[in-house]
Amino acid sequence: MNASDNMAELPLSQELLRRLPNPAYVLDLDLLDRNLEKIRQVADRTGVEIILALKGFSMWGAFGRLRDYGFCKATASSLWEARLALEEMGHPAYTYAVTYAPEEIEEIASLSSHLTFNSLGQFGRFSDIAKRVNARVSMGLRVNPEISSVGVDLYNPCVPGSRLGVRLCDLPSPKELPALLEGFHCHALCESDAEASCNLIDCFEERFAAYLPQLKWVNFGGGHLMTRQGYDTERLMARLKAFRQKWPHLQVILEPGAAFVWQTGYLLARVEDVVQNGGTAVAIMNVSFTAHMPDCLEQPYYPVVHGAVHAGPEERKEGREYRYRLGGNSCLAGDFMGDWLFEKAVRPGDLLLFYDMIHYTFVKTTTFNGVHHPSLCMVRGNQVVYRRDFGYEDFKSRLS
Repeated sequence: MNASDNMAELPLSQELLRRLPNPAYVLDLDLLDRNLEKIRQVADRTGVEIILALKGFSMWGAFGRLRDYGFCKATASSLWEARLALEEMGHPAYTYAVTYAPEEIEEIASLSSHLTFNSLGQFGRFSDIAKRVNARVSMGLRVNPEISSVGVDLYNPCVPGSRLGVRLCDLPSPKELPALLEGFHCHALCESDAEASCNLIDCFEERFAAYLPQLKWVNFGGGHLMTRQGYDTERLMARLKAFRQKWPHLQVILEPGAAFVWQTGYLLARVEDVVQNGGTAVAIMNVSFTAHMPDCLEQPYYPVVHGAVHAGPEERKEGREYRYRLGGNSCLAGDFMGDWLFEKAVRPGDLLLFYDMIHYTFVKTTTFNGVHHPSLCMVRGNQVVYRRDFGYEDFKSRLS
């Protein structure tokens, strides 16, 4: 889209765009409410506990809205996330980390209501320490179900040789489980559908049923993308209710990250330059794929850009004759993500709006090259209700 074009069809008004900083991650609170309502219905109708995974979304300025819908708990993957959960959500964290450091375990235990270990070795090393620090903490073990529908190995916890979780063949017998062990954590999904969630529960129940009578809780992890359009929530709810009916003594926990903020906001960017190289037109932006949209390169996937269509090699589409490669503003040679077709020529100063850029984006950003970190904004209707800007001091403080 061109800065001078009529933007009436945009999800954000022209007036609002003029008042927003650029670049900026923009969370639409009306869209967030839509998702929170859907998740609340699943929790209410199944009796499972659904908590926020901070690794996917940690804009704590929005946590008050989550609490309004009854979501006041979060899962943490580190000491800092555990502190954030307690300080900003008002409840001790459900903590799981791949590994715990001896100098941090006492503080982590003090901040946690649930503490899950990735291995029997770490459980044996730290569980007594954690219980001494916090007598109320409930401790668990991550198990690996050795099944997954995740097609990209980078995001698949169950690839052969995975470091995540204990396989059934490596567990002691039910009678030989550690005395302090009260729960199993089983995470194997990534932005998955209801069928994958049900298959995970089926597999978990089949493999680990012998252990369930002596446990107090089961955590089926994240990746349950129940707010995606077309997701079969009825199927998920039926399977969760059946599991709870069979094992009524177990607390059942889900901890989606992306589902809370799926398609709730944008990354607002601007074209700064257009260069030509061997017949390829490149629009260079004031944002970076590697610094601000890392999952695009890691997964990889092509983001949705308002007013543009992603194009294959030499592809042209009627009405969209202007082809541009979108490139980031870092010096990384590969800081680009394919070509897009536009209806009009792209010029410096034109605005670009990337869709669905609230989950797993700003939580993973860097200040590589000292590129400007996008602001964090929340909007409701035509009003900016929250804004956080980043400057040189934020960049400098990370370097010494």
